Amino acid sequence: VDASWSMAASERMEATKGAIFSLLVDAYQRRDQVGLVVFQRDKARLVLPPTSSVELAQRALQDLPVGGKTPLSGGLYMAWQVIENARRRDGEIRPMMILLTDGAGNVSMTGMPAQEESMRIASLFQQANLRSIVVNMEHAAFDRGLAQKLVDALGGVCHNLPELRADTLLNTVKREIDLS
Repeated sequence: VDASWSMAASERMEATKGAIFSLLVDAYQRRDQVGLVVFQRDKARLVLPPTSSVELAQRALQDLPVGGKTPLSGGLYMAWQVIENARRRDGEIRPMMILLTDGAGNVSMTGMPAQEESMRIASLFQQANLRSIVVNMEHAAFDRGLAQKLVDALGGVCHNLPELRADTLLNTVKREIDLS
């Protein structure tokens, strides 16, 4: 989850939190596990290691911080590490990354241009045939196409939601999960 200033409008973050919680409840009912990586300011943090505990998820979502820059490449890299660790533990899992962002990374881990670094890390997901869904959180009137470029590098699918609400976000992601 991108928790930078571009996501800071309270209704956007509340819709995001509501959708994430609903996805976690749905995952629990399916006996899936869900992890949550938040990226903002200068780093990514694993705020919820893969779990099927709705209670732990609710606690992690309660204090979701907002603000600062967008270390998109750090968030992608941490998600990659979490998924790869899970695949090493259980070769039967079918991981999927759901990424809520506008795609505008502006913090680099290596000193390379931030957007280029994000695209390189995103290509790891495509090379490994990892499923990914990007929900473009940029307002349609200001969309610079960065989320779509990210999806192209990931080899995933992108959804633009004209009205960001928890239920529309949840239904969009559930449709993609059901298709796979």
